[in-house]
Amino acid sequence: MPQIAIVTGANRGIGLEICRQLAEQGYTVLLGARDLSKGEQAANSLAQSGLDVQPRQLDVANPQSITNLSEAVNAEFGQLDVLVNNAAIHYDTWQQALTADLGVVQEALETNTFGAWRMVQAFIPLLRKSPHGRIVNVSSEGGSLASMGGGTPAYSVSKTALNALTRMLAAELRSERILVNSICPGWVATDMGGASAPRSPAEGARGIVGAATLPDDGPTGGFFRDGRSLPW
Repeated sequence: MPQIAIVTGANRGIGLEICRQLAEQGYTVLLGARDLSKGEQAANSLAQSGLDVQPRQLDVANPQSITNLSEAVNAEFGQLDVLVNNAAIHYDTWQQALTADLGVVQEALETNTFGAWRMVQAFIPLLRKSPHGRIVNVSSEGGSLASMGGGTPAYSVSKTALNALTRMLAAELRSERILVNSICPGWVATDMGGASAPRSPAEGARGIVGAATLPDDGPTGGFFRDGRSLPW
């Protein structure tokens, strides 16, 4: 039976490249997208290369959407090997913390933090059935307290909270050999990162896929970019 991976927010950019790289390693990849038609187009672009990438409707800010997917995965596959929490919104370069629209901050938290949290809670029973369960939270150095300054308050706070969640989950799941890590892909040329970013989606995805495919004695509870530790 092939290993099963879910990638959230995966119909474009880094998410789509994560799907490609995991499928190239033999995974059956479920490509999560809020708009199923966009997910189908993205999955078809990879399936033409012979890769096993299957589109699934998934809105991580909608608990019922997550429940629907978890029930479907359980019925079809009976387990999950890799969960990549990639979905993210609101890189709010136009905001400062002092004057931030807290509605925007709340929206960012709903997707970037609570979305990942909901996914873990919904899929942990299936991850426990895998002999090599992996959870990867796609974070950002923008969430590092060590280097944080002003600006992008919604995005930065949501990623800091995601990093905290990574630490707690890793501690709670350590005895079950489910590895949980935060990965910063760097500044990547995507719709969010902008065309002037120096890294390609393939470069950004590589470290995420590396964390998804760690050996059983690999690290857990860490924060990495390109395999190197980042300060929290």
